[in-house]
Amino acid sequence: MAEFSFELVSPEKLVFSGQVEHVVVPGADGEFGVMAGHAPVISTLKPGRLTIFATGQPARHMFVRGGFAEARPDGLTVLAELAIPLEELDAARLAQEIQDAEEDVADATVEAVRLTAQERLERLREFQAALVQGGGFGAHAGH
Repeated sequence: MAEFSFELVSPEKLVFSGQVEHVVVPGADGEFGVMAGHAPVISTLKPGRLTIFATGQPARHMFVRGGFAEARPDGLTVLAELAIPLEELDAARLAQEIQDAEEDVADATVEAVRLTAQERLERLREFQAALVQGGGFGAHAGH
């Protein structure tokens, strides 16, 4: 399988940079896979699992929140507000993310801001439910 350049960047650091075969991205309009030669596309991210497939390595699973992905025929760049390896994301951390989102909903004074915060909260709860149904925080299903 052909490889392409992939970078995952958060405000704190360059989380991943290297050659990969396939990346599954949690786009706002649904998950999408990117491989070498992908048509140009830009998508906002929803909170969820980003999966990196690199030659000869086990799949790497990351929890990403906020930001966007830019796919090009020669590469993919994901700029995320938050990017955490799933093995580092424990129940307490996700619960804190949900609590922060609940506070954002409660504190919103503008309807559009409240709706955006409510959508983020719902996605985080869906992600939490998916992790629990998938065998907990230690189990990561591949694609």
